[in-house]
Amino acid sequence: MAVGQNQRTRKNDSMLTKTGKTRLGSLNLAQLTKLLESNTKPKEKGKIMRAIAKHAPQVA
Repeated sequence: MAVGQNQRTRKNDSMLTKTGKTRLGSLNLAQLTKLLESNTKPKEKGKIMRAIAKHAPQVA
């Protein structure tokens, strides 16, 4: 993770923000569900569930 490192030694990872949080925008539905199963933090689970809701087709 990027937390605790300075900018000079930090590897540039497009899936992490500057503070080490994961980016969810470019993940597909399968990747999001896998991330939801492996995650334990309630705040991040809510974030992932909202991202899944965006990907799911709207049923009338």
